[in-house]
Amino acid sequence: MIKNAHHTSASSPLRRIFCSLFLVAAAVALVAAVASSNAVGQRVGGNAVNIANKIAPWVVEHTANGQQAEFFVVLAERADLRPAANLPTKSEKGRYVYSTLRNKSQATQGPILRWLRERNIEYRSFYIVNAILVKGTREIADTLAARPDVARVEGNPLIHNNLPETEGVTEAPSKPQVPKTIEPGITYTHAPDVWNLGFTGQTIVVASADTGVRWTHNALKPHYRGWDGTNADHDYNWHDSIHDSVGNPCGNDSPEPCDDLAHGSHTTGTMVGDDGMGNQIGMAPGAKWIGCRNMDANAGTPARYIECMEWFLAPTRIGGGDPDPTKAPDITNNSWECPPSEGCSAETLQAAVEAQAAAGIMMMSAAQNSGPSCSTVQNPPGIYAATYTAGALNTGTDTIASFSSRGPVTADGSGRIKPDITAPGTGTRSSTNASDSSYANFSGTSMATPHIAGAMALLWSAHPQLQNQLDPSRTALNNTAVFISSTQCGDAGPPNNVYGWGRVDILAAVNSIPFQSGLLYGSTGGDNANGGGRLWLIDVTNQSATLIGNTGFDRLGGIAFDGNGTLYGVAGGSGNPGTLMTIDPTNGTATVIGPISDPSLAVDGLRFNSQAVLYGGAFDTVNSVGKLLTIDPTNGNVLSSLTLVGSGNSFCPGIAFDSLDILYGSRGNSSGRLEDLDLIDQVTGVLTPIGPMEAVISDVVFAPDGALYGSSPTGELYSIDPVTGAKTLLFNTSIAQLAGLAAAPALPTPTPTPTPSPSATPTATPTATPTATPTATPTVSPTPTVRPTPTPRPRPTPYPRPTP
Repeated sequence: MIKNAHHTSASSPLRRIFCSLFLVAAAVALVAAVASSNAVGQRVGGNAVNIANKIAPWVVEHTANGQQAEFFVVLAERADLRPAANLPTKSEKGRYVYSTLRNKSQATQGPILRWLRERNIEYRSFYIVNAILVKGTREIADTLAARPDVARVEGNPLIHNNLPETEGVTEAPSKPQVPKTIEPGITYTHAPDVWNLGFTGQTIVVASADTGVRWTHNALKPHYRGWDGTNADHDYNWHDSIHDSVGNPCGNDSPEPCDDLAHGSHTTGTMVGDDGMGNQIGMAPGAKWIGCRNMDANAGTPARYIECMEWFLAPTRIGGGDPDPTKAPDITNNSWECPPSEGCSAETLQAAVEAQAAAGIMMMSAAQNSGPSCSTVQNPPGIYAATYTAGALNTGTDTIASFSSRGPVTADGSGRIKPDITAPGTGTRSSTNASDSSYANFSGTSMATPHIAGAMALLWSAHPQLQNQLDPSRTALNNTAVFISSTQCGDAGPPNNVYGWGRVDILAAVNSIPFQSGLLYGSTGGDNANGGGRLWLIDVTNQSATLIGNTGFDRLGGIAFDGNGTLYGVAGGSGNPGTLMTIDPTNGTATVIGPISDPSLAVDGLRFNSQAVLYGGAFDTVNSVGKLLTIDPTNGNVLSSLTLVGSGNSFCPGIAFDSLDILYGSRGNSSGRLEDLDLIDQVTGVLTPIGPMEAVISDVVFAPDGALYGSSPTGELYSIDPVTGAKTLLFNTSIAQLAGLAAAPALPTPTPTPTPSPSATPTATPTATPTATPTATPTVSPTPTVRPTPTPRPRPTPYPRPTP
């Protein structure tokens, strides 16, 4: 059955042609024509078309003797996705790739779809590859292959994947417990050391392409993007590509995440799992997950695989409506394979994989379990350069698991070195589908792969400037991996065809890249139609600004990160009711929390102190005075309101806490009077001027290294001396109506380094553009213990223009 097919029956258009008194002779002629078409071809417009070279052997075999089979009709025209590489953000890449692919399919598939509809032939159209899945006879395949706009006709075989089996199921204790150890594989990658730096995968979305996920599992439910703590929303967070199963416990087209075999729940647990009661099974517990079921138990087909890849490119509501590429995951985890020897088309699957990569999605793939011989990385998707392929180590050691497939890749003639990297993959304990508290040990490259997916989530959480920049991110993990030499399948490396670049060391990867406290986020005021409501990334070091996305609101004012890396914003501005929201820093998507509860308070500034209390700088539109507010970040309610003494007709459009929670404010009025920099007494509201800044300053913010920045509505960015108020112009961002600033989260320090007191030497000078200081950042570019000096690929450097 082809899901969403437009017709459910097939008919033979030739049957009517040969219904005549010459039936017997015509039938003989038809047999001869079919036979000759395999050798010579049919004529289209007078030109011979070699059908035999366009129809895959699998299709020939499975349509013999009048059989019907599902096959792909792949069109000759392909979309050009190369311009996506020049787009700066993941949102822009995703939208471009989605629209380009859709436009190409709609422009080219029409005549074939019309032909299929006229004959009541069952089909489904795809766009991630320009192809149509058809259920039909050899006669139909021949007719379609004869078309000049068709490149090839290839099969949709049923593939039985060799997935790991359980090594024993256990139930979690009924009472909370403190774990004696984190899962050994997680520890061996040094993920817990990255957690201790404050990075757990925040803001990153990983995706499972597997047997499904038991979403209610205690270790998975809190991390599901479709769960807000109270309600579940599966739109854009789950898709089921199984439409024709018989007897599957999840049924067909499941409207909520379901796992029919345990494998998908297990791999998802290794990516993000943590039940908060001692079962710390996941690499990146701060990340969120979504999922697509592409296997019926262990059975997949190219159509199922491609359908999930297409859904990841632009997730939809349950049922397939309203695709939205801005909701695409950052990383996909894949354990399936599709052997060409069983009828899979490596070329078509490669096009789908590369479309995901063009959209900024990192595809992780298992190397498969066909070792120990060389050249056993032999099937899609693990063979492709566009996939990041993981081999399996015996957990806790630097020895390869015997089952782990090796390179080089010979199946496509590339000689490509695979796997790319290795991770623990034996005796891995993670969540299963047996119950909401069941766990089991599995072994396989399927277990190694989610370690790598989780590691990438940690890297991007720590270094947002690398997010969705696929090559630099892979290079960061490769060049900091613990190199393990092997000549079993070629040169010793690095890399080599047994271990790739070596064992992943995510702490070394995170520490190899300088933390960039010179990254700021900016918001824009004014009407949305005129550029207001946008979120920008400002790179102080390289003096550049990159548009991230549009919140959809007018007059976006103050923005602020909390201690967990969640970005808050307030829209409305002076003289307008305010709306509190969270904003996705990767694409600018806003989620409304609620209105500011007092409509007379126009909130322009937002900032969290170190105790996670949210403050607002506001103007009281009734009494014409400045106010300092505390705001409930869960609902927008004003908890307290303090009149700022000495503000007169002034208000505080910008507020900033230093590392000791001393509060600074920029003071001016709505007529554009030049601001002062003030210290604000949080008890009395008294403003103590530090000095005139001789500029209109819309917001101020302290960076993690203690530098104070200020922005102007005309786009200028200043460094400000918190002692004297003296300002230094750094550069003009060219951001019109720049209203709010927030410092990109950086490496937290257990004990904050005090910022200069009013008697200290000024910190912001023309040469004081923030850089990572030795006390606030990890050591840069540590050398892995056993890595040889020569490396074929350069060590990664910071990439200041992220693609969020």
